Amino acid sequence: MQVQWKSLTAVADLDHVAKRSEEVPCLIFKHSTRCSISSIAQFRLQDDWCFASDELESYFLDLIAHRDVSAAIAERFEVHHESPQVLLISGGACIYDASHLDIQVSELKEVLDAVKH
Repeated sequence: MQVQWKSLTAVADLDHVAKRSEEVPCLIFKHSTRCSISSIAQFRLQDDWCFASDELESYFLDLIAHRDVSAAIAERFEVHHESPQVLLISGGACIYDASHLDIQVSELKEVLDAVKH
């Protein structure tokens, strides 16, 4: 399967993600275009992706271009800012986050499986 990234470009987009996460879990990937580890994390996510769009919606943030959105994510979802970073949002709250090379599809799958049950 292929990741269907939806871009986050404005702080107001976070309202949509929070609301949407009431229906389907949402993943936010905070990517730094200046960081090789971030590129590796993105490649690994895309290469191992196994989620249908109705199982997990994926959102992409270029945090270099949208630093305000990155800061708003940390504040709204009460996580420490990292780069790269993934946040799994369900029910309007962050239920899991990981950064750098700890970003793994297998971990996301485990958390999603636990939420379903």
